[in-house]
Amino acid sequence: MTAIAFRVLACALGASLLASCATVSPESRLRTGLLEAGLSPRMAGCMAERMVDRLSLMQLRRLQSLASLRKSHMGEMSVDRFLYKVRALEDPEIFLVTSKAAIGCAF
Repeated sequence: MTAIAFRVLACALGASLLASCATVSPESRLRTGLLEAGLSPRMAGCMAERMVDRLSLMQLRRLQSLASLRKSHMGEMSVDRFLYKVRALEDPEIFLVTSKAAIGCAF
């Protein structure tokens, strides 16, 4: 391999690694969505950690739709009110995972 080819390969690999580091993790996106929905930072972080590996990407995207709730409710949202909204998504698995995370993080 020539020195120029090696440099090009090294630059391409470096750029690829930087791009993958720059993407936001699903857990971070979920935590941000829970915060935007009105949950407290402590509760959002705890719940995101417990939920992210138990839901599919499609289910996580459905949860993102709840982030718009805070715009209609100023201040923090109670967990029971949030679970009420999650139940309205009509996905039993999302509700089960979310409610278990909320119960586990409440203590």
